[in-house]
Amino acid sequence: MIEAAAADLAASSTFRRQIFFWLAGAAVLALFLYVFSAILLPFVAGMVLAYFLDPVADRLQRLSLSRFMATVVILITFLIVLVLAFVILIPVLATQMADFAGKLPEYLTRLQSLITSYDPKWLEQKFGVNANSLRDGLNSLLTSGFGLLTTVFTSIWSSGVALVSVVSLFVVTPVVAFYMLLDWDRMVAVIDSWVPRDNVATVRAIAKDINTATAGFVRGQGTLCLVLGAMYATGLTLTGLNFGILIGLFAGLISFIPYVGSLTGLVLAVGVAFVQFWPDWAMIVAVAVVFFIGQFIEGNILQPRLVGKSVGLHPVWLMFSLFAFGALFGFVGLLIAVPASAAVAVLVRFAIARYLESPLYKGHGSTAPELPADRRKAIKP
Repeated sequence: MIEAAAADLAASSTFRRQIFFWLAGAAVLALFLYVFSAILLPFVAGMVLAYFLDPVADRLQRLSLSRFMATVVILITFLIVLVLAFVILIPVLATQMADFAGKLPEYLTRLQSLITSYDPKWLEQKFGVNANSLRDGLNSLLTSGFGLLTTVFTSIWSSGVALVSVVSLFVVTPVVAFYMLLDWDRMVAVIDSWVPRDNVATVRAIAKDINTATAGFVRGQGTLCLVLGAMYATGLTLTGLNFGILIGLFAGLISFIPYVGSLTGLVLAVGVAFVQFWPDWAMIVAVAVVFFIGQFIEGNILQPRLVGKSVGLHPVWLMFSLFAFGALFGFVGLLIAVPASAAVAVLVRFAIARYLESPLYKGHGSTAPELPADRRKAIKP
């Protein structure tokens, strides 16, 4: 009895030391990111790029290319695509953004006039809304919304991109990506060799789960967002909608939050369509149909094939992580928010699983049955 108690005490002490070690490591990492967040953007961007392209390098190696040649081919191809995007797409987006910002007050005024142009008595009878109150409410809502968007974009710019020159970003990032992609497998092996041997199996299992969640989002969901952005931009441009490329790409890029991207794009596109095409209902409906078709293709074709069930990150948790890491570390925080949130989610699930198997949950000497596997899986952060 005494020996068992001593063994439990020793195990508890070891467990506390391990918890302290990992928490101290996490605190040091967070402090490092906070102190150097102003200069980390090109390095973190290079790491993210290397992580994104590592599976491609592995496939090329299986085709008998050396790691060095695979890395060179991948980065040259990526840089060519990036340069073409900057030469062709960026000028169009810059022009549309400038035009959109200049015409936004006019569009808001015309949209407000269209909404409040109905017979005030009809509005009050059908919806119980006073026309003057509706007009004042729309004014307040549109003003607040525009101010919020301006504040968000200004904050992101000032806390991230403005702190690192464009030259350093586009020179340092490819260099970092090249060396990290070249040595990726070697770095993983070195880090694995640093893990305490008593915990290596557990750490490997946790790291595998984190990688699965992160890869499912960064590679799967990232590809999904790019495809949706291209689809929406093409569809809206074919309808003749003003700012179609800008609205379509924006809707696609924020589609990592379920329904938010398509709903935001739908509201923006239909609002512009009302101002541009009114009273041609056919064109307004055509603009809306672009998003309905996009949602159908996303839900039935793209989502199952590109993402599947590998992400495991709740949308609310993901949004909180983006805001929290963005506020703490600026634009760098936005880049690390996904892997960090995946790591926290996996660690919380691991801790809950350990708790459900512990005497604290079951009671000492209890023979109570374990919680069913489906209920354990349902407990997610």
